[in-house]
Amino acid sequence: MRYHVAGQSHRGAVRESNQDVVDWRVNDSGDQALLVVADGMGGHQGGEVASRLAVDAVIESLEPEIARAASEATDKVIQEHLQRAFVLANERIVSRRSGDPRLEKMGTTLVVVWVSGNQAHIAHIGDSRCYCLRGSRAVCLTRDDTVVQNMLEDGSITEADVPNVPFRNVLTRAVGAIEQAEPSYRREGLDEGGVLLLCSDGLTESVPESRWLEILKESDGMERTVQALIDAGLANEAGDNVSVVLLTLEY
Repeated sequence: MRYHVAGQSHRGAVRESNQDVVDWRVNDSGDQALLVVADGMGGHQGGEVASRLAVDAVIESLEPEIARAASEATDKVIQEHLQRAFVLANERIVSRRSGDPRLEKMGTTLVVVWVSGNQAHIAHIGDSRCYCLRGSRAVCLTRDDTVVQNMLEDGSITEADVPNVPFRNVLTRAVGAIEQAEPSYRREGLDEGGVLLLCSDGLTESVPESRWLEILKESDGMERTVQALIDAGLANEAGDNVSVVLLTLEY
């Protein structure tokens, strides 16, 4: 079994700074991997600080754990470690904000995937997403923590109304902006050749999911696929930072 991972973050076609951060790790044995995407908020400086603090906290907390053999990582153990990583990220942001009034509104989305063997353990807060690309389908494995998602679920609006909702990007939860950082969690089995895609909303709002699948088929190699997805966002004048991390599994 072998993982192939690639990722990239770009400030987009409009923004002057990049408040997104991406990172990933694969252990020496090649049987566990860690993927992370964060999209900061709270102004130019605050967003950059929050997303970096969150990603660094996750890597610090979980990199030693994925270094162990996959056989030691039970579902319960993985979920507990993911929870602790989110708590640490939340604490780091809250602590940093308390010492600087300029950062009082900062926070970040955070999506973390711990891949152990052929199982993906997904934890997230906010509206950065994780997808599984299978054949002709892009299946979203996360739920947005947004006002507009709540409205969709309670029937206040339909999917067709979403582009016209002025506050559609307002988050209901963000790391660093909540007392209890309890991420949503999901476990998903991976098939050989299946692709995990983590992204910030800069990709989802600028490139339709159907185009992702076309790009995946057209591109040669993970790095070129990531670059092509970023380029597609830029070509569509992405109004936000665009970040992508891809993982494929090969037996």
